[in-house]
Amino acid sequence: MNPAEDGSKRVVRGALVKVLVHHRSDRGMRLEEHAARCVRRGEVHELVTTDQWDPRPGARIDRVGFLGFAELGCGGVIDRGDLVSIGDMPVGTVLGFDACHLPNHYNILIHTVRPVSGRDLGLWPEARVTFLQGRATDGGPRPARPGLEAPTHS
Repeated sequence: MNPAEDGSKRVVRGALVKVLVHHRSDRGMRLEEHAARCVRRGEVHELVTTDQWDPRPGARIDRVGFLGFAELGCGGVIDRGDLVSIGDMPVGTVLGFDACHLPNHYNILIHTVRPVSGRDLGLWPEARVTFLQGRATDGGPRPARPGLEAPTHS
């Protein structure tokens, strides 16, 4: 989020359509150069957690946990720094996007203190997913929830 340019925005909402249960330490995702992406109602995107915080375009993201696929119930904008919740559980902060599967779907990379999967968090199909506007940051993530807090970056 850029406070010099960005005003308020709607909450992007959706629902999990498939839970994923695996982790990888060698995934090789590449962070897209764009810190924000427009999304449309009905699109399905993959939710992926990582403990890596490197917002540089092209940064390699290897340590990941796969949460699942979410269908979006409304269009909107998802920005780096947005807070992601599933059900009533804060999960983490949007780091960015990997586009290796486009035009099928984005991998939405979510920063957490450690990579977690859908199984680790006890997720279920139809769980509510929300992307809530974050606040401007100094380039680092915000705390998400006890046990998944992001470290402070200086």
